[in-house]
Amino acid sequence: MLKKAAGLLLVCASAVVWVSCATTSSHYLYAALPTANDIVAYREDPNSGVLTLLSVSPIAAGPAVQALALHPSKKYLYAANSFENDISLFTIDTSGVLTEVTPRPKTDTAPTLLAMNAAGSFLYVGNSGSNDISVFSIDASSGHLTPVGTPLQLGLMPTNMQLSTSGNFLYVMGAGVPGSIEVFSLSAGVPNQVPVQISSVGTNPYGLAIDPSGAHLYVANSLPDNSISEFTINSDGSLTALATTGGGTLSSPIALLIDNSGKYLYVANAGASNLSAYAIASDGSLSLLTANESVATNAHPSFLVNDPSGKYVFVGNSSSPAIQSFSLNTSNGTLTAVTSYSVADTPTSIVVVP
Repeated sequence: MLKKAAGLLLVCASAVVWVSCATTSSHYLYAALPTANDIVAYREDPNSGVLTLLSVSPIAAGPAVQALALHPSKKYLYAANSFENDISLFTIDTSGVLTEVTPRPKTDTAPTLLAMNAAGSFLYVGNSGSNDISVFSIDASSGHLTPVGTPLQLGLMPTNMQLSTSGNFLYVMGAGVPGSIEVFSLSAGVPNQVPVQISSVGTNPYGLAIDPSGAHLYVANSLPDNSISEFTINSDGSLTALATTGGGTLSSPIALLIDNSGKYLYVANAGASNLSAYAIASDGSLSLLTANESVATNAHPSFLVNDPSGKYVFVGNSSSPAIQSFSLNTSNGTLTAVTSYSVADTPTSIVVVP
């Protein structure tokens, strides 16, 4: 059964601009709104970062839709429905139309996290209710999910997870005092049930980021630490602690984003309603960008994502819920506010489709 969820017909109109229509094709931004059980959808102008709400938005999703993941083919969007314990699959056509394909495959309890390997062959689902990871193989021709093996049992409630850039390791983080990261090796996409390493980090970590080179991993430790833990990623997937950065504008840091070049790290400070900006050195160390060390946002920024060009950053805010657009100067890492868009509910996950 197919359910059409969203669409927008785009035509190229003439305008007094120096770029051609072919170079200004739109992107599409989708954000999960769990309380509303919806996905809100926008067209993004890739030359300005401006968002235009699709006329058929919001899009009905599953109960408490929490996380989104985009297939590398740009044909499929996956959504974790945390109150229904299942995953929605949407197909995406070239005009931004979303069509849900049912039935929804089941997960374990309260799926809240999604991660996908670069090849788009496996989807990993973090279940915060049952403290485990469900693994699905992905059919490249249809996007359909098939469960693989038994869920990976964790010693923690997952609060964030990412795959290594090589796709050979899965990093799963859990909150606590202290928090921790479990490292799992993958064989043909399937995690080994015994972790390679369990590393302690700061208190109540939520933000997690790996640089594009796959050499360094960063963790945002929220209250009361207000710090960032820095690690080197070794060839066996294990982590070696480098340093802990604190102070400055860090205040309940809850989300991290590394820009597409791997030169800059941005931190969402929920406690201060701003973003901290850092330069990343070749050894992985961080230094505040003095010209842009604190960038004001709406209240309680809680989620960060790049657009595909790397020229814009989108921020989800949990108080007076909104999605904000910032332009990113790729030569010096500074951010400049573009505009803000009110939404019906806190956005917990955002993806941008080129």
